[in-house]
Formats: sequence, C-alpha cells, structure tokens
Amino acid sequence: MKTNTPTEPAGIAERFTYDPSSTLIRFPEVEVITGLARATVYKRLKDDPTFPRPVSLSNSKSRGSPVGFVLAEVQAWVRTRIAMRSEAA
Repeated sequence: MKTNTPTEPAGIAERFTYDPSSTLIRFPEVEVITGLARATVYKRLKDDPTFPRPVSLSNSKSRGSPVGFVLAEVQAWVRTRIAMRSEAA
C-alpha cells in the first residue's frame, strides 16, 4: 500500500513567518500585487510620488542594479488606490 508521504520539502511560506514591513519583494511580485506591467511600474516611479520607492539590493548605482520593494509599502499603496475608488463613487 502506498503512503501519502510528502516527497518535497514544505513551501517557504509554511516554514517562515514574514513581517511585511521588513520583507523585500522583486519586480515580478510588485507586478502581480499591483496588477501593473513593468513599464507602468517604471512610469509610476517617475511620475507618482505616492508609489513605493525601491530599495537598492547592492552597492552598485548603475542602471539595472538589483532593487526590491518593501511589501508593506506596496500593499499600502494598493489599499490607498482601492480607497480612492470608494471616495470617487
């Protein structure tokens, strides 16, 4: 008889608890959470002072150096956009 023993390790979310205020996420996650395309995220960074600012992940200041975004800030920005929708109605 075959048992249902897991052969893969538990997912990261099951092993760790994350604090959104100190969790950095990368561009693909920002795109998923906000629903914006990468080009639109760059446009928001340029034109929207309310959009979360990136955190440098290296000492390099060159274009294309890795950045992350604070998860709590991205979530707060989305909540603000949702609230703005309610106020406009």
